[in-house]
Amino acid sequence: MAISVQYIANGKTTHLEEIVTSVIWSGSVMDGIRKLEVSLANTVDGRKRAVSIREGGEIRFYKDNKELFRGIVFLYDIRANGEQSITAYDEFVYLTKNQESRKFTGMTASQIMKRLCSDFDIPVGTIANTGYVIPKLIMEDRSLKEIIVTALTLTKKQTGKRFFVYSQNGRMYLSERKTMARKWIIENGVNLIDASYSVSMEDLRTQVKVIGGDEKNPIISTLKNNTLTKLYGTMQHIEESSEAKTKSQVEQLAKQLLKDLGNLSDEASIEAIGIDDVVAGSAVYVIEAMTGLKGGYYVSTDSHRFEGGNHTMSLTLTATDELPELEYQPPA
Repeated sequence: MAISVQYIANGKTTHLEEIVTSVIWSGSVMDGIRKLEVSLANTVDGRKRAVSIREGGEIRFYKDNKELFRGIVFLYDIRANGEQSITAYDEFVYLTKNQESRKFTGMTASQIMKRLCSDFDIPVGTIANTGYVIPKLIMEDRSLKEIIVTALTLTKKQTGKRFFVYSQNGRMYLSERKTMARKWIIENGVNLIDASYSVSMEDLRTQVKVIGGDEKNPIISTLKNNTLTKLYGTMQHIEESSEAKTKSQVEQLAKQLLKDLGNLSDEASIEAIGIDDVVAGSAVYVIEAMTGLKGGYYVSTDSHRFEGGNHTMSLTLTATDELPELEYQPPA
């Protein structure tokens, strides 16, 4: 395994491999930002820095000549003995660092994302067409991420289609979320180091009630999952939607909510030999006898550690493919 860490500032590229002691590369589905933490022995003689690294510079990380990360230095610290740490975030961070108040009328979520990224000078790659035209979206003092996620949540409720935002090679992308075709196998005695597993019905709902229409002519749809109700009892979720104006829209929203909320929450944590492609949002197949883990899981958080020529990863897994969502609350 060969790793390369490059620092780029003022058009100059500096290779840091000779002074890197460890690298942690991590991310989360809900957070969206991927982070790189680099530890350095940044001195030659114990008195002066070997390399001057400042905030705002660019960091790129490669493993075996494959780029795994590209981002901006947001934080660094250095001690008197030359030990230095650098924290860099990918382009996604700018969706969280910019706030806006704006009204969007008759636009899709993809159009909203393109407009915001253009207005705030955030480079974009491929932006998938989300299809659903949102009649009106008014956001006040919200981050760009919150605005985009709210638009994607409205799209999912009406169409059932799920989209996710991510950064790659310094650009922002929007892609439709589909069933993962490839699952990496992690197994006892092969590449699994440790594992734990928990199950919860805290967020399970067996019945939903949706209220749409308007104040004078409300439209109500109540749906119940009889199978889950027999197993776990009645637990109802109620939701009011200003977007669902017709009976068919209210019923469609109720069906989608019942499907989304009718799942147990289970979570697994594992440590394994590192695999570059296993990051937040990907899928793995785990086989572990003691915890009973056997089957496909989605990676919700990942943390890859590169140190001493070794690559290990710590993963949080869920049975359901979760993406960030934000409910739309129109201003008064």
